[in-house]
Formats: sequence, C-alpha cells, structure tokens
Amino acid sequence: MATEKTNESVPVEQVSKAEDVQKSAVNEDANLSGERVRETEDEVMDKTMTGVDFSDEEAALAAQSPELELGDEECDSETEESGAEASQEVNLDDKSKAELVELFSALLQSRPVQSLRRDVEAIKVAFYKLHRSEVESARRAFIEGGGAAEEFSAPYDLWEARLKGLFAEYRKRRDEFIATLEAKKEENLATRLQIIEELKELVNGNETLNNTFNAFRELQQRWKEAGIVPQASIKDLWETYNLHVENFYNFIKINKELRDLDLKRNYEAKTRLCEEAEALVLEPSVINAFHRLQKLHDEWRETGPVANEYKEALWERFKEASSRINKQHQAYFEGIKEEQKRNLELKTELCVKTEELCEQVLTSRKEWNKASDKLIEIQKVWKTIGFAPKKDNTRIYERFRTACDRFFELKRNFYLQMKAEMEHNLELKNEICRMAESLAESEEWKKTTDELIALQKRWKEIGAVSRRHSDAVWKRFRAACDRFFERKSARFAEMDNEYEQNLARKRELLEEMAACDVAAGGFEAVKEFQRRWSEIGFVPIKQKEAIQKEYKTVVDKMFAELRGGARERSMDRFRNRVSQLRGGGERKLRSERERLYNKVRQLESDIALLENNIGFFSKSKNAEAMIRDVKEKIARTREELARTVEKVKLIDEQQSAEND
Repeated sequence: MATEKTNESVPVEQVSKAEDVQKSAVNEDANLSGERVRETEDEVMDKTMTGVDFSDEEAALAAQSPELELGDEECDSETEESGAEASQEVNLDDKSKAELVELFSALLQSRPVQSLRRDVEAIKVAFYKLHRSEVESARRAFIEGGGAAEEFSAPYDLWEARLKGLFAEYRKRRDEFIATLEAKKEENLATRLQIIEELKELVNGNETLNNTFNAFRELQQRWKEAGIVPQASIKDLWETYNLHVENFYNFIKINKELRDLDLKRNYEAKTRLCEEAEALVLEPSVINAFHRLQKLHDEWRETGPVANEYKEALWERFKEASSRINKQHQAYFEGIKEEQKRNLELKTELCVKTEELCEQVLTSRKEWNKASDKLIEIQKVWKTIGFAPKKDNTRIYERFRTACDRFFELKRNFYLQMKAEMEHNLELKNEICRMAESLAESEEWKKTTDELIALQKRWKEIGAVSRRHSDAVWKRFRAACDRFFERKSARFAEMDNEYEQNLARKRELLEEMAACDVAAGGFEAVKEFQRRWSEIGFVPIKQKEAIQKEYKTVVDKMFAELRGGARERSMDRFRNRVSQLRGGGERKLRSERERLYNKVRQLESDIALLENNIGFFSKSKNAEAMIRDVKEKIARTREELARTVEKVKLIDEQQSAEND
C-alpha cells in the first residue's frame, strides 16, 4: 500500500501516526488472516486423516498387492550373486512418479534381472508413497467439493499402470532367468555325474602313474568349474564324489610323496576353512555370517581328503563352528518373531487408546485441540514401534487407521459448524470494501484518511473468511485504499525535497559515526548516535532500505568493536580466575575445565537442534522471520561456543606449562 503524505493543515506527528496505523492495519490484517485461517478453515477443510505422517508405512502396505510381488526371496538370494557386481545404490530422493517409472525401465534394460530385487523394491515403495499422497489429496478435494467420503474412487493413474506393466516384465524375465538357471543346474548335474564315472574308470585303468595322476587333477578342476546343481541332488552328489576320490587315493598305486603332498595341501585348505568359520562368530551381521558359512561349506566339499588321523578332528572343528553360526542365525530370527509379537501387543494398546478418544464427547475447540494433541502423541509412539507379524501387520494398521480417520472426521464435522461464521465475516468485509471504494476518489485528505484507518481497524476486528475468498476480498479492499493514498501521495509530491534533506543529514551522520573513536565513547556514544538518527525524519522511499542498511552496518561494526574489547576484558578476568584456581590445587582447575567442556557440548547440541529446526520452520507461515531469528540465535550461540572453547584451551595451556 502506498506511503501516505501530509498537507499544510495536518501536523506532521499526526500524519505519521496515521501512516503507521494504516500500514500496521494492513500488515497485521495479513498476518491475522493467515493465523485465523489456520485455526479455522484449514481445520474445517482439513483431510480426514491428519497428524503424524504415515506415508512410508502406507506405501509399504500398498505395494504388497499380488501383482507387485517380487517372487521368492530365497530364490533371489541364491541367484543374485551372479549379478551382484552390476548392482549399485540408486538415489530415489525427490524423484517424481514419472522419473521412478523411467528409472525402473532403464534398470530393466541395463542390468541383469537377478541383480534388481533391492532396487525394484525401493522404487516400488517410493512410487506408492507419492501415489498415496496424490490419492489422498484427490479424496480431500472430493469431500471439500461436497462429495461423500464413501463415494470417492481413486482416479486412473497412467504411471501406476506403466509401473505394473514393468513389474510384469520384470517377473517374466526373472522367471525366464530362473528357468534357464534350473536347466543349467541339470546340465551341471549331468556333467558332474559324468566326472564321477570317469573318476571310477581311473581306478581300473592301465595308464602310467603320471598320466593317471594328471587325469585325476584334470577331473578335479573340471569338477570345480562345473557350476551349481539342483539343491535336492547336492548331498548325494558330494558324498558319491568324495567316496570315489578317497577310493582313488586308497586303491591307485601312486607315488607316496605325491599323495602325502596332496593330503597336506588339503589339510592346510580345510584348516583355513575352519579358521574362517570360527572367525564368523565375530561378524556383526548374522545374515552375512550365515551366507558366508554356506560358501565355506561349498569350498569344504570341493577340497579333497586329508590324512585319516586328521579327518575326524578337522570335521568336528568345522562342524562345531558351523553349529555356532547356525544357532546365532536361528536365534536372530526367533528374536525378530518375539519382537514382532511384542510390537503387535503395543500397537493393539494404541488402537484401544485411539478408539477411546473417539468415544469422548467434546464440545469446545480447547477440548478438541487437547484430544488432538493426545492422538498426535499416540501416532508418534506408533511410528517408533516396528512391524507386527506379517499375517497381522496389515490388519492392525487398518484398525489404527480406521480409528484415526474416525477421530478426525468427528473433528472435521465440529469445525464445519464454524463455516457459517466465516461466511458472515465475508459479508461484513464485502461491505467494508464497498465503503472503501466510495472513498477512493475523495479529496478530503484528512477526513478520508481517518475514515479509511477506521475501516482498516474494523477489518482487523472481523474474523477470517474462507481461504478461497480471502485473497480476492483482501485485494479488493487493499486496491481501494491504495487508490486513495496513491492520489494523496501524488498531491503532496513536493514533500520529496524535505525527504532528500533528511537523506543528506543521515549520510552526514553516517560519516561522523564512521570517523568516531567508539572505544573512547563506549556504548553511550553509540546510543547517542542512535538517538540522533531516530530524530531525523523520513527519507525518499527508494533510498530508505539502502540507507537503513548502511546505518545498520555501521552500528553493528561499532558494537562489534565494543564487544571485542569487552571480550578481551572478560578473558583477562578469566585468566586471573585460572591463576586463583591453580593456587587452590589441580582438582579445582580440572573441575572448572570439566564445567566448561560440558558447556561446550551443550552449546554444540543447542546449535544442532536450532539448525534442525530451520527445516521445520521453512514449511510454516512467516517462515523468513522465524528462520532469521533462529539464525541470529545460532550466531550468538556460536560466539559463546568460541569463547568457551578459548577458555578451555587457556586451561589446557596452563596445565601443559606446569607439566613442562
């Protein structure tokens, strides 16, 4: 709104006050409107489910439909090793649904299907988090438009259809890969059976010693390279293979040194496997230890026999280590099951508390807000509890969600009754707009100014209106006021000369302040400059911000110089205190250092908390002002932190000097 100016018949003090009231009325009205809308219309038109964000949990549940199942996880764990090198972490932050679908498509084209499971699961959950949010927004809009909640149906989502199509392609390729893998396992089984037959023939052959032993080594190498076989055949296959390997060593007449050397090499290999299995007990991840143990068992089976005197002891050692890992693995999953049972009990208790809230009879806004706070706390506690058993998880969440929906639906109905009041407020504000428009062309500057200020005060006293009307009715009122004050400003343009003189006086004062020895005058000198500055009148509006910024810079510099001196004096006093503490003994000095160190940790914690709060303020009304206040507080805290750290360093230097 334009700045108001005076004429000859109105004292400057009176007009300045009128200007302040007029601008204050406008600004406070905007603030008041925003605050009242949050307390009324936002709650009236709020979505049925509010409070703590459950989008992650809802997305995970929505992504569990049969057509989006990823298949047998055990099967994937068996096959994904072959594509593990191609797998890489995919960043899904801030991606849209379209980008997630395109990423899924790109992964299908560029990566082996057996390496995609984790990335596909993450894409699915991220997609349905966005999808659920959009459906919820559409549902709220439907209800706000007068529709019944039970009649709402989610709109068709093209990207969801594409996502499901990609899932179908993923499953198809995965099934094809598994089928190919199974066929390959059968081929590998046939190859290994053939190797066993050839191993049998070695015992009955008439070849020379060297040729027979070389053929045996070749069969061993072929066995290692043959690949995986069907799970059901592994045990019998390995027992048969090892039997004939031992037969080879027992019945073939080979050089004893070569045989002993081979047995020694096998002994060393199996000793290493025992050591690796025993080391797995210290592995932080029980799952990783279990999977690694399976690979060690494969290596054990591939390693040839050892001398009979070591055979039983080595196997018992390896079996003992394996047993410990297996017990840890079993205990880990049993612990998860017990934890999920406890989670179900805790979530059931929260459901009961929420249902009890719904049964309360609430008749005032204060009661509703108090009950809402309780429910928000219940929802926060729910978020801290992990999953319930899979068969109960969806059921218990739906029970909780239903109770929360019912509560907020009851609250919504309560606030809908306040809607009539907002409609009445709209009628009153439209009437004020008509009165302001009738005054917009007036040339009775003093009288009309007072009347418009009175209308602005009345505007502030009227409550909020519906959000869909608040902006339009406010702009209408503001336009009428602006029209009058712009005309009045044009009428009194000659006052610009006085404003220019004030600007020159302020520039002279800035030069005087810059040349002043602030240390000599102290804080009183700064206050005197501030008083003289405030006594100088208005400046041209275009220069107002710049000159005020220059003034603030100079004043800040003066205060900084004064604070710097004060800081040195403070450190001198602290040095004297340290000297006194040293005279009192080492224990007092350590106690003072510990107190300061605890203060450093507390200040660091305060800074971290304030910086974290900035992210929350950015989503609220008047965010800039709040963020600015927080940043100033952070700066002050950092200064205090630096002073405290400096004191700690001073104590450390004193102690170091004494030790030297």
